[in-house]
Amino acid sequence: MDEKLKQLEKQYNEIPIPKELDFIVEKALKQGKKKRKNRAPQWLLGSAAAAVLFTASLNVSPAMARTLSEIPVVGSIVKVLTWTEYEVKEETFDANIKVPSIENLENKELANTLNEKYRSEGKELYDAFVADVDYVKGQGGGHVGIDSGYEIKTDNDQILSIGRYNVNTVGSSSTTMQYDTIDKQNEILITLPMLFKDDNYIKTISENIIEQMREQAASDPDKKYWVIGGGLPDEEVIDGFTTIKADQQFYISDKGKLVISFDKYEVAQGYMGIVEFEIPTDVLKKDLVSTQYIH
Repeated sequence: MDEKLKQLEKQYNEIPIPKELDFIVEKALKQGKKKRKNRAPQWLLGSAAAAVLFTASLNVSPAMARTLSEIPVVGSIVKVLTWTEYEVKEETFDANIKVPSIENLENKELANTLNEKYRSEGKELYDAFVADVDYVKGQGGGHVGIDSGYEIKTDNDQILSIGRYNVNTVGSSSTTMQYDTIDKQNEILITLPMLFKDDNYIKTISENIIEQMREQAASDPDKKYWVIGGGLPDEEVIDGFTTIKADQQFYISDKGKLVISFDKYEVAQGYMGIVEFEIPTDVLKKDLVSTQYIH
């Protein structure tokens, strides 16, 4: 190993894991790096400096490039199954809660953590449904409903993106979506902050979404967003959309595009339901750590 590569590796080893990585990623990396020394290059931690190291290392070390090219692709065997289903069908009370389970990930720590989360959330939804039914019965009756399940947004050799939805119909209906996006080859959970060099992505994405909202409203009178110029009278835009959250719900499409998701009522009138915006990669390129996932 030449001195240049040694120096780059020394610089990288001194880089702390970014604070943005949630506990699932940190646990998975700590557990998985002992088991997959030849599988998960550490540049995937999400640091801009780490990405620089990876690129430089390939340039100065053909042997490293050959090693990475020999990493086996495990994406095709990872799958999502229904672990259990809660179902209630009565005259005015109905529940259908499907709980997913990720199977065949070699990183058992990551798989177990996600699956435990899914099972806990499913049980909490069912318990809340039972409590609502008891309350409504005590008030003389009414309708209580919950429909919860999952859909696979992306499943290719590299990316698995799972969307989990909840449609609650106690009184007025509400709909929420949560996503988990997994790098199947390196078996880590991808978070939104780790895709970018710094938090400037929040401003970049927010400005693009506002632009898309205004363009859509101008071309389609049925689309109305809570933003000035979004199809609603200005006086009705109170506390309108200005910025995404740092951990805004997202997934990566099959074409490698970043898709930002908003829950029902979050940025638009309720009839529009869940709202999604695909962010052009050209808009993001100055903020991305690399084009490994978004391209």
